[in-house]
Amino acid sequence: MKKICSIFILTFFAVSVMVSSGQSQDAKVILEKTIEAQGGREALKSIKDTTSKGSMEMIQMGLNATMMMYQKEPDKIRMDMEAMGMVITQAFDGQTAWMINPQSGIAEEMPEQFKEEFKRSSIGNGALLDPEKYGISYNLKGKEKIEDIDYFVLEQGFSDGHKASLYINPETFLLYKTSTTTINQMGIEVESETFSSDYKKVDGVMIPFTIRIFQEGEEFMTLTIEEIHFNTGLEDSLFKMSE
Repeated sequence: MKKICSIFILTFFAVSVMVSSGQSQDAKVILEKTIEAQGGREALKSIKDTTSKGSMEMIQMGLNATMMMYQKEPDKIRMDMEAMGMVITQAFDGQTAWMINPQSGIAEEMPEQFKEEFKRSSIGNGALLDPEKYGISYNLKGKEKIEDIDYFVLEQGFSDGHKASLYINPETFLLYKTSTTTINQMGIEVESETFSSDYKKVDGVMIPFTIRIFQEGEEFMTLTIEEIHFNTGLEDSLFKMSE
């Protein structure tokens, strides 16, 4: 179960929209430019739910899988992953993080160590556009050169003490890299880096279609998005734990 939880947390985090609150003035300027680069406030505000279809290559595990991800504003998320003939479901309904145990087929709440990570990862566009509600801080830490590009580095701090570093491209103002900690397959906290690329515009919003995740410097997973659809009318019941 720990291994499955880790995979989903990494994927949720990778495709989540950045959120901000209480940021320094310099950080606020960069974040405003990022909002514009993603499509602008009106375009992001118009999104009520998102459905993503894609594939996952789990390098360290030697597995390939297909996935469907659903996100509903402001704080609901669900993923259905199919691998080796099994369908694995995990979700957060705004209060409860849960999964369907692939061995028993029974829905159950996630272990507490994973709940807070899923809660952070579920935050959608509402947190970016109305950041004060979420108690997240941003500070500009300076610049860091990666392959001849001086990326802006923003430190993201959550109210629970969790921190992440965001690397913003100074030319496009799109997110290139996220550096943080996560729980690995063994339930141990490790350093994680997520690289977002292959940005494409979908209904006026820029979305990364390729996401690569590294743990402790070694490639862990590649996520490839094939389709994204907005505002399909997802019901709250999709995210609720079944009895």
